Amino acid sequence: MTSRRLRGRAIAAIAATLALSLGAVACSSDNSSGGTGENALAGSDQASLDKYTTDDVTALDQIDTSKLGLIKAGTLYVGTLSDAPPNIFIDEAGNFTGFDNELLRAVGAKLDLDVEFAATEFSSLLAAVNNKVYDVGSSSISTTDARRQTVGFTNGYDFGEMALVAKNDYAIKTIAGLDDQQRIGVVQGTVQDDYVTNTLGIEPVRFPDYNTAYANVKSGQIDAWVAPSQQASGQVKAEDGVAILEKTINTTNFTAFAVAKDNQPLIDALNAGLDAVVADGTWNTLEKTWYPDREVPADWKPGSKASTPPAS
Repeated sequence: MTSRRLRGRAIAAIAATLALSLGAVACSSDNSSGGTGENALAGSDQASLDKYTTDDVTALDQIDTSKLGLIKAGTLYVGTLSDAPPNIFIDEAGNFTGFDNELLRAVGAKLDLDVEFAATEFSSLLAAVNNKVYDVGSSSISTTDARRQTVGFTNGYDFGEMALVAKNDYAIKTIAGLDDQQRIGVVQGTVQDDYVTNTLGIEPVRFPDYNTAYANVKSGQIDAWVAPSQQASGQVKAEDGVAILEKTINTTNFTAFAVAKDNQPLIDALNAGLDAVVADGTWNTLEKTWYPDREVPADWKPGSKASTPPAS
């Protein structure tokens, strides 16, 4: 399949998927829509992680890349975001980069696979992955029971965090302190959307992407944004009069790469590559490069239960 035909296929399928969700996106800015998020946090407890994390992985030399069901032989075709630093974004040179995407490149290298990225919106990403528009979804995706109804996931490569982003003088300083008297922004379809909607019981203002959510905080169109901590750190600038008022570490669900539910061979291959980049220190190097001030929780590690991070 040529690159032009591949992109054409992706654009057509994404357009079809977006057509189903445009109504929700369009009304997300006026806070008048009903709740649209499933309770993605249901079942996301520490015990459930052992239910999903594999005991070990297939040896790399036993992976047959010709049987991974890839859209294009020898290449991982990846749907990702363009505006969510430091995890997933396009740099000034026009290259897809960030912690998640550089990690996936390293995993691909372990499997002798090229990695090709395409930009999309989060609200359509999981459906597009399961419809095999993309081989893989890379977007700091928190793995939850509801999302596992749509896609399959690799083992975890990062832990979850949430942040409260607002003007410096915003009176409420914690996510738990929010109520329905404020206009609270989220990116549609994210765990933060589900948390605000289903746990806090607040109907949020939903945005299609992180740039738009942050722009609305700066302009005062919303009072606060409940965001993934990593993306908040990449967006917030002191000169904007905006601050991260709280960060909460959540080890009760991890982030992982999304794959079509019926493509277990690809999930197994990515898990093998992930354990390999954990073992050789690549994960540690990338983590320190992209999150220089972050501490990894002592009770968490990336990869399978048998993964062996190098001694620090």
